[in-house]
Amino acid sequence: MTQLDARPSAGDSAGGAPRVRGGGVRAKGLGGNSVGLTGSAVIGISTVAPVYCLTSTLGSTAGEVGLQMPAVFLAGFLPMLLVAFAYRELNRVMPDCGTSFTWTVKAFGPRVGWMCGWGLVIASIIVLSNLAGVATSFFWLLAGEITGSDSVAALDDNKAVHILTVLVLIAIATAISYRGMTATKGLQYALVGLQLLVLALFTAMAFGKADSFETSVSFSMEWLNPFAVESFAAFTAGLSLSIFMYWGWDASLAANEETAASDRTPGRAALIAMVVLVGAYLATGIAAQMAVGSGESGLGLANPDTSDNVFAALAGPLMGPGLGILLFVAVLASAAASLQTTFIPVARTVLAMSTYAALPPSYAKVNTRFKTPGRATVVAGVATGAFYTVMTLVSENVLIDTIYALGLMICFYYSLTAFACAWYFRHDLTRSPRDLLFKGLFPLTGGALLAAVFAKTLYDMRDPAYGSGSAVLGLGSVFVIGVGLLLLGLALMTVLSRRSPAFFRGETLTRDTPSLIVPE
Repeated sequence: MTQLDARPSAGDSAGGAPRVRGGGVRAKGLGGNSVGLTGSAVIGISTVAPVYCLTSTLGSTAGEVGLQMPAVFLAGFLPMLLVAFAYRELNRVMPDCGTSFTWTVKAFGPRVGWMCGWGLVIASIIVLSNLAGVATSFFWLLAGEITGSDSVAALDDNKAVHILTVLVLIAIATAISYRGMTATKGLQYALVGLQLLVLALFTAMAFGKADSFETSVSFSMEWLNPFAVESFAAFTAGLSLSIFMYWGWDASLAANEETAASDRTPGRAALIAMVVLVGAYLATGIAAQMAVGSGESGLGLANPDTSDNVFAALAGPLMGPGLGILLFVAVLASAAASLQTTFIPVARTVLAMSTYAALPPSYAKVNTRFKTPGRATVVAGVATGAFYTVMTLVSENVLIDTIYALGLMICFYYSLTAFACAWYFRHDLTRSPRDLLFKGLFPLTGGALLAAVFAKTLYDMRDPAYGSGSAVLGLGSVFVIGVGLLLLGLALMTVLSRRSPAFFRGETLTRDTPSLIVPE
């Protein structure tokens, strides 16, 4: 089954036969068999938002590592691939929509698992707010291009108009997510297809314009050598950006309870999404460098005047005014598509946490008509809108620094999940070479790499120059925000452990929890 709109069986409908899930996890009333292999891979690619990631990070990455940008893309792909193997192995025995939360609870206990779930939730809310902001900016930019009016494009600079547009987009995305993944399956296919098509067109035209500009550079295999980066600090900074560019593929796993062959399909889909992404990133990065170089002058990717939105600067010179507008459309489509699918992991993680009594029981409610975590989705939408509004009104610097702190959350919960895989399967590692590699060595290596990036980033964040350059009590505001969000999670966990002690006593979800039959 490869379509997004495959219908749930009778046993999955409200009032139907109860479902039994293996691995000691609970069925939660979600619509089973709603997503196939292709749909699951589309969810992963859509959540990553490749066009948005490229336009916002090509310049920054080139500024950090120069011509070794393709090498850093490969270096960022490696730990993500290794962690993806961990997700696949865990999903095979525990296809639970709580993913990282559920798996780390079963491996390390309720408190580590709760914090892992918190890391995923807060990372998703930060990304959702950022995506809504980017989609809004490109909406008004595109409207200005279409109407030929600078005053229309300038509406994005009006804070009230900008915030209102963001809230409208978040409300639309929330409503779509509330109705389920089958509601816009055709649109998701179209948006992802448009992104990949425009990237292919841009890459082909960039290759064709190689040696056409003063800043053009001839291709060299040295571009693929990560050891050619000038310093370890530069490499780490570039790697952090690269890791961000791959974040989101695990949305394929978060939809596992709604996917056909839930123990196999999501893991395969995640790996397919990863291969598509690394191919797109390498091709686009190499072509762009050959065309305009990675320097800070002219059209160079690292030019500080254009590095935060590379495609806006290169659309005209590389594709011409007619086709160049396709890049604006693709960025808007990328952000809009990801805005919808990013609700999948956050809403389903909250649903799982509530199901196992790690959060208040009201969040465990599933809409009987659409088979979606309705309340969790709405709460995620409200939290995203409130977060973006408050951050924007407080200071643009605070919003920017919050986005910088995102990398900390990503490394935090990905590395914990990878370590959980190796620990959970520790007794299986001597059974076969395959088990040793895919359940042990690969996850451990991926987790260690991400943990190292987490530690290095945490250290670098203390410098006020990191991010926007602002400081709080002598510490960089990015550090204060990143650590503050983790401490907020600890505080919430402490409160909940007193109000709902069963989960934290290990009574509702443990490694040895028997399979449960839950009526839907």
